Amino acid sequence: MERLYRDSSGALVTAAYALTGDLTEAEDVVQEAFIRAFSRPEKVAHADNPVAWMRVVTLNIARSRFRRRERFDHLLRRLRPAEDRLPGLEPDHVVLVQALRRLPRKQREAIALFYLADLPVTDIAESLRVSPNVVKSRLHRGRLALAEQLGDRDLQPLPLITGGRHECA
Repeated sequence: MERLYRDSSGALVTAAYALTGDLTEAEDVVQEAFIRAFSRPEKVAHADNPVAWMRVVTLNIARSRFRRRERFDHLLRRLRPAEDRLPGLEPDHVVLVQALRRLPRKQREAIALFYLADLPVTDIAESLRVSPNVVKSRLHRGRLALAEQLGDRDLQPLPLITGGRHECA
């Protein structure tokens, strides 16, 4: 595993950087990929090409993070028109935080852990000591409540990511 890290981490960071456009994000993605590899060394050991396996895992993590960030940014853009922005402040962030604070605690936790902490449903369920279906329900209700609070009746709840680390609602 050490040799795999030494031989491939630089190229993996480069690949992740090409996808994310952010060096810090790329390094985080590669770190997460190696955490997964270290937690499942038998998968890496049985792979025909361990570097290729790491590349697939790295790019999947980068894509997943990109999609989540893109959906979250889309939500933030829809919160308020540009003319309502105050100089030096990010009103979208302020509005979202205020709306999150008005959610019931259980919904707020699920939304924050999924969209802001980038945790998969199964990890959230484990952390909150509830079933994955309970987490999905809280996410669904929380998204609906946010849309109502923000006065956007047309805002559709964000879907959960399918496949990979996340499950469908």
